[in-house]
Amino acid sequence: MRFRRHEPMSFTIRQLQFFVAIAEQGSVSGAARQLSISQSSVTEALKALEADLGVALFERRSRGLEITHKGNQFLRHAKDILRRVSNARMAFGEEAARVPGRLSLGVTSLVAGYVLSDILSRFRRAYPEVEVRAIEDNGDYLEHLLIGGELDVAVVLTSSLHDRAALHVETLQVSPYRLWLPLGHPLAAVEAIGLDQVVSEPLIMLSVDEIEESTNRLVAALGVRPNVAFRTRSVEAVRSLVATGAGVALLPNLVYRPWSLEGDRIESRDVSGDLPTVQIGLAWRRGAPLSDAAHDFVRSAQTAMSLR
Repeated sequence: MRFRRHEPMSFTIRQLQFFVAIAEQGSVSGAARQLSISQSSVTEALKALEADLGVALFERRSRGLEITHKGNQFLRHAKDILRRVSNARMAFGEEAARVPGRLSLGVTSLVAGYVLSDILSRFRRAYPEVEVRAIEDNGDYLEHLLIGGELDVAVVLTSSLHDRAALHVETLQVSPYRLWLPLGHPLAAVEAIGLDQVVSEPLIMLSVDEIEESTNRLVAALGVRPNVAFRTRSVEAVRSLVATGAGVALLPNLVYRPWSLEGDRIESRDVSGDLPTVQIGLAWRRGAPLSDAAHDFVRSAQTAMSLR
């Protein structure tokens, strides 16, 4: 498909919202469901945006839409634009609190690396007078601190929480598992990859939060023992090992970064079957009123996660 660039560019915020939804859902129909609008509206917005930019943002496949390299580059800009628009509305829509306060915040390691920065930067811009004390630890220990009243709120993998009766839990994002492959791997050309095809490959295992436990449960359901080539607590190590052909990995889409140092040497593919998802969100002690600072943080997190 050939595109003619229009000068000056005139894409709209609505088109950017539709584009981000398609990228996250992997299909026009999924984006339409998420946005509660017609598929034709989404399709027309995408066509107009691609024509305006003069590039193809997605490749049309039989299994849905696959974002192109140019699309991935533009996705970063689109999310940044939407985030800035939201920040501008927030700045003019309400007067930020200037009363000094204190927030005790907990975060698990995976969330700290891939979710917390957006949430925390937004909160600090809106409430610069609040002193934030953050602690990173495993989910079980953070639950203990929340229940004991030592933390106001925690940003965690809510799918890993155990004592839900003692906690108020709000899931803000769901991230499906996908298969990471090195460029040129034979499975990348397979139309529908089955889990049985994956388990015969050397597996790079991420031993963080619930990831290893979920992967082991998934493989155990097939009645086979996974061929684990390497275990690591570093997502960057997984990225490098997969990129250099040491194995494949099953990881939540949350941590896929095609624009990273090794990311452009990795392909991400869906796997057929009942794969788990990772749920990311907030938790605080049930029955305990949130402080003003904690309430404002929850609101900032809800807005920041809606823009991811």
